[in-house]
Amino acid sequence: MRVLVLGAYGLIGSAVADRLVRDGHEVVGLGRDPSALARGRADVRWVRADLSKLTAEKDWTPLLEGVDCVVNAAGALQDGARDRVAAVQRDAMVALYRACEGSGVRRVVQVSAVGAEPTAATDFLRTKAEADASLMASALEWVVLRPGLVLAPQAYGGTALLRALASMPGAMPMVFGSRPVQTVSIDDVAMAVAGAVSGAVPGGTLVDLVEDERHRLSDAVRRLRAWLGYPPAPVLALPDAVAGPAALIADLLGRLGWRSPLRSNAMASIRAGVTGDPSGWRDLTGRRLSSLDETLAAMPATVQERWFARLWLLRPLALATLAGFWIASGVVGLVRLDAAAGVLTGAGMSETAARSVVVAGSLADVVLGGAVMVRRWCRAGLLGMLGLSAGYLAAAAVLAPAVWADPLGPMIKVFPGMVLTLFALAVLEDR
Repeated sequence: MRVLVLGAYGLIGSAVADRLVRDGHEVVGLGRDPSALARGRADVRWVRADLSKLTAEKDWTPLLEGVDCVVNAAGALQDGARDRVAAVQRDAMVALYRACEGSGVRRVVQVSAVGAEPTAATDFLRTKAEADASLMASALEWVVLRPGLVLAPQAYGGTALLRALASMPGAMPMVFGSRPVQTVSIDDVAMAVAGAVSGAVPGGTLVDLVEDERHRLSDAVRRLRAWLGYPPAPVLALPDAVAGPAALIADLLGRLGWRSPLRSNAMASIRAGVTGDPSGWRDLTGRRLSSLDETLAAMPATVQERWFARLWLLRPLALATLAGFWIASGVVGLVRLDAAAGVLTGAGMSETAARSVVVAGSLADVVLGGAVMVRRWCRAGLLGMLGLSAGYLAAAAVLAPAVWADPLGPMIKVFPGMVLTLFALAVLEDR
């Protein structure tokens, strides 16, 4: 069949698309990120679209031409600079289901989430529940799958954070460590979706996709640590009150486009526990889903996973350091304008020109530091930092070569900053 997969380059969507291709289906992947689409597999036909703007039935009609089945593996955790939860998870889906009814699409598979209820604590889960209800009330042949904590060879968001916590040296700091979680292998999720697409999972099915066993979050992280190959370490249990300030900071960063797994919706979900009922799938298929230990055993950790886990927390630290350093450098230049201009006048530049150069350079420093703080402009800001640093080095060599011999080494210290900038560029991608 021709299957339209929403969010086909995401954690779940990419695994689903791969499985459907292996099963012989023609897969059309829909997403809004041009760079992610460009890296997409050649055996998936990609369509660029923003779900938050597909909120009317007519918006979907051309996208559904020739499509036999739709799989929705897209979602948005929380409102932010790049996300509108209600538009993506509810409004666009309601419009999609209506368009499917009028276009001949036979089946829709909705990848929801455990805990998706109208009274859930977060708009992420509430809007998932509203979309589920709208689909189940339609005339379509529907299947709703609600995965628990999805574990995959790739890591993104919350699962990346868990790996980072598991790799911490000395002790693993954790909030809500006693809360229950149930995991599910990405392979099991893809298998369930493939069964729903083919009809092996009958229409009208609503099931949770979770392992049988419940774990405390802290125990799950301990197992991840062992999987990474690190020696046992104690859990540093942080008070629940820490979650509030951490979520507030993460929410503010979300307004700048950063999708932190510490945002308030994620915190509220962990506080409530990520659990479901495994009996539905077992009754339907006669088999259970993979346990946490089986999932980890099926994807052995290598040096790549260990590098990722340790570097994941260093990325925000590197970006914050660069942004703070460049903004502070620019502010100091403006506050100490006369002293900074004096270096250039001492090299023979006129006072007017020297002051103009210092003001321009200081403002550029502040602008680049501010750009790095905004996700959309971060890469451009980092590239600008490299370019301006090279410009400073060249200008110093020509206009004030004596600065290179300064015992405090102000020019020599530019090189470590450039290396840190290169590191930030290397690890900037989210997925």
